[in-house]
Amino acid sequence: MTGSDSIAGNDAIADTGPLTGAQEPAEVEGPIVGPDVIAGDGSTRSVSKPRSGKKHSHRVHSMQVGSSKLGLTLLTASLAMIFLIPLVQMVMTAFKDGDQVVALHPPVYPASIETYTAANGQAYPLYSVPTANGNEVLALETARRTTSTFIDPKTGKEIEWTGNWRGLNAMWYFSPKFDNFGSVLNVLNFPLLFRNTFVVSIVGTIGAVSSAVVVAFGFARFRIPGKNGLFLVLIMTIMLPFQVLLIPQYIAYTEIAWTGTLLPLLVPNFFANAYNVFLLRQYFLTLPRELDEAAQIDGASPLRILWSVIVPQAMPAIIAVSLFHFFFSWNDFFAPLVYLSGHPDLYTMTLGLQAFSATYGNANNGTLTQCAALLAMIVPVVIFFMGQRAFMRGVIISGVEK
Repeated sequence: MTGSDSIAGNDAIADTGPLTGAQEPAEVEGPIVGPDVIAGDGSTRSVSKPRSGKKHSHRVHSMQVGSSKLGLTLLTASLAMIFLIPLVQMVMTAFKDGDQVVALHPPVYPASIETYTAANGQAYPLYSVPTANGNEVLALETARRTTSTFIDPKTGKEIEWTGNWRGLNAMWYFSPKFDNFGSVLNVLNFPLLFRNTFVVSIVGTIGAVSSAVVVAFGFARFRIPGKNGLFLVLIMTIMLPFQVLLIPQYIAYTEIAWTGTLLPLLVPNFFANAYNVFLLRQYFLTLPRELDEAAQIDGASPLRILWSVIVPQAMPAIIAVSLFHFFFSWNDFFAPLVYLSGHPDLYTMTLGLQAFSATYGNANNGTLTQCAALLAMIVPVVIFFMGQRAFMRGVIISGVEK
């Protein structure tokens, strides 16, 4: 190898050296062919670089993330289905006929047995009957324990069949029974129950929320000596069960002649509930104090700051607390039972349903009780879906500090 050849080889090596920065080649599939290198015998060889694994690792990471999201979605859907099964069962039962509830192998949906009207005008139920010609749809005319008489709807001829007819599968068709709701409304005084429940729920919610807003504002904004200790004592009252205070409260209400009225269910709500105060205080603490100070510079009083500055910004939390208390009052059973017993004209929805269930619990095999419960759920469900966005936002923000 001559000197000039050596110089050329060195130039080739220098020109094809490793690239840096913006000069690095893009990633490609397969091996990357590197620069030519002079071997010991004077020949040149191409050095191959291994394929980059960045794209492969990124693809694996994306698959792992997707699998995690799919697993979480399936788990959430499974839990939701478990909680929804009783509700779906109640809705289905409310529209069923009493005979379907006790029938053997009935469908899940509301249905009735198909019938065949004979020449005499009598309607007979249809069943799938195994015969020598396979399963045939026949009308049961006379049911006996071992031998029953069927009618062939195609020919109108009677057929004697040996076997227990109770083990046969009936021919069902979709048939919801809306008459169940009419029967419930004829027995239950729903307008009275709705009126009493609305009064207790709406008035109680107004009192509970308004008092909780004021108390929470004081704990969140005012500098009071021993404020943290007072707040701790307030929170500790959440652990007191209702039954502990029941007898002293009942004696006090009896002394002032409040039993037998709606006052024990309304007046205590105007003295702030610790749970509502806690949620609202947590939300108020997330609001910037600069807004309060700006309002004070403009001459606003504390009540003006609360009404014009705090309340508009805390509306999601206030709506959440309002819905919490409304649902609690609507579904409360124990307090109305204690204070309203013996006064049917003041019964709330829960007491009315309990009295109806005690009297008509077995009527129509329980379908009427499910109808009454479904009617009682309409108002809470509608209210929740109307305010669910603000409700969920208020729950999340008031429970988690920013």
